[in-house]
Order: sequence, then C-alpha cells, then structure tokens
Amino acid sequence: MKPTLLVLAAGMGSRYGGVKQIDAVGLHNECLLDYATFDAMRSGFGKVVYIIRKDIEADFRERLFDRVARNFDAEYVFQTPTSIFTQDQLKLISPERKKPWGTLHAVLCAENALKTPFAVINADDYYGRDAIQTIGKHLAAQGPDSTEQAAVGYVLENTMSPSGSVSRGICTEKNGELVAIHENTKIYYEDGKVISELEDGKHILTGKEWVSMNLFGFTLSAFDTFHNYWDNFAATKIGEIKSEALLPEAASQIHTDGKGTIKFYNSHEKWFGMTYSEDRENVKKAIAEKTKSGYYPEKLWEK
Repeated sequence: MKPTLLVLAAGMGSRYGGVKQIDAVGLHNECLLDYATFDAMRSGFGKVVYIIRKDIEADFRERLFDRVARNFDAEYVFQTPTSIFTQDQLKLISPERKKPWGTLHAVLCAENALKTPFAVINADDYYGRDAIQTIGKHLAAQGPDSTEQAAVGYVLENTMSPSGSVSRGICTEKNGELVAIHENTKIYYEDGKVISELEDGKHILTGKEWVSMNLFGFTLSAFDTFHNYWDNFAATKIGEIKSEALLPEAASQIHTDGKGTIKFYNSHEKWFGMTYSEDRENVKKAIAEKTKSGYYPEKLWEK
C-alpha cells in the first residue's frame, strides 16, 4: 500500500508576514509545496493531504491545490481553533487565545483522511527528494499493525536561516533509534557562534547536532499515543494563551511509553525555507539552480 504525504500548511506565518505556504517561488509560479508534492509523487507516495486554514482556502486552491489535484491524488482538511475539542473543553478556552494549537493538533485534524502509513512535513521547509524517498521506502515496508515509526534528522548548521532565529528539535539517537527530541525554539547566530536561547539562558551549540525538521513517518498505530498526549495537553493547558501541542514531543512519547520504535535516518541536504520574507529570494534562487541542473523539470505538472 502506498504511503500518504501529510503537509502541515495551516500556520499563521507571523514571522514571514504573509501566507508563505502558497507564495510563488518557481519559474511558473510554483510554490515550495509544489516541489515537495512532486518529490513525494516521484518517491512512491500515493496521495497528498494538506492541512490548511479555512480563511486561505480560495487562494490555496487557486495557487496550488487545483493544479496538483489534476496530476496527483490530493485532498485538504481544515485545522480550526475549535477542531477536535469537546463542547465542555471549548468553554475553558481563553478568549485571548490567538495562536493555533500546534502541529500535533494539526495531525489529529487530519486523522480521518489518513488510511495508510503517512509522512509528515512542514509546508514552508524544503526537505530534498532523498529524504522523502527514505521515509517513503520505510513506510511502504510497514504492515498494518506495525509500530515502527521513522524520522529524518538534519545537521543543524545546514538548517539555519541567515535572516533570523529558527525553531529546531535537537535529537537524541541511540543504536539507530530516535529516543528523544528537545525543542529549541530560538536558535540563531551570534558573533559567529550558534546560540540556543532557552528559559535558563543562552547555550552555545556546535552546529553539528542532529535536528528534527518535522519530517516523520508514522503508521496508523501512532494515533494511540497522539490521542493520549492530546488528552493530557487539553486537560492541563487548554486555558493557556500560548501553549501548543507539538508533534515532536508526542512522537518522543511513543518511545518513552514503550508503544513502538522510531528508526532514525539522517540527511546532509542543505535546508532552505520560508521562515522570513527575506528568505523568499534565496528559495527562488535555490529552486532555479535545481531546475537548471535538471533535478526538477522546468514545468512540474503536465496539466
């Protein structure tokens, strides 16, 4: 059974200053997501599911979805501020709450659209076809009851933005398995050093650490842990203004709870992405170079 690509595309883009998920970067106005979807199609995936916000639906269809759907099995679902909450839980949400509920919440919003093992990616990051192929091959080998999940780590210094700080999950790997991910939400360059700013102060990193870019591969068995994590989150943090349920933390719990393993793959691909508006020109240049080299055809889609 062919795996599904699940794309987290409902972010607010507060640092970017716009709807970066559908901003044109290709020679024919393709979005960064066009290339990720194309790579998945070329890597044996059978379907793509996008998670979006309701308010960008019209633009999303016009700038991306309709052309993808003419060439590949595609679907989209909505992540809303009230999705998957019970009526009693909704009463506890602070009226001051503006932030989305996080990447795990997004995945749970798409649960009913997922019928096969699935890979998860961010809409605004470039992962490289090799990494997509690695996850696709892993997922295709899993049976319906498999509890062997997967993740691809990247070298931290290959994932930094010259435009500002980035959020990365630093991975702990043992014997080829991912055992923990520690979220570092503010990593940046300062005086030539890589700095992670945590609650207890600044920490110097080497830049060689393996980090998560939210490229995971899950079988449907992972939802047992995801629901447990979400239930605990909703019970303790639903009234908070900024807390988010993060997918890397929920994925780590699979190992912690003994509910499965997470095979750890790695990639030396050079990341680029749309974190800040200044990144757009760098992304356009990188895509143009890959197209010129023949890595991508000049026109991705036939229709």
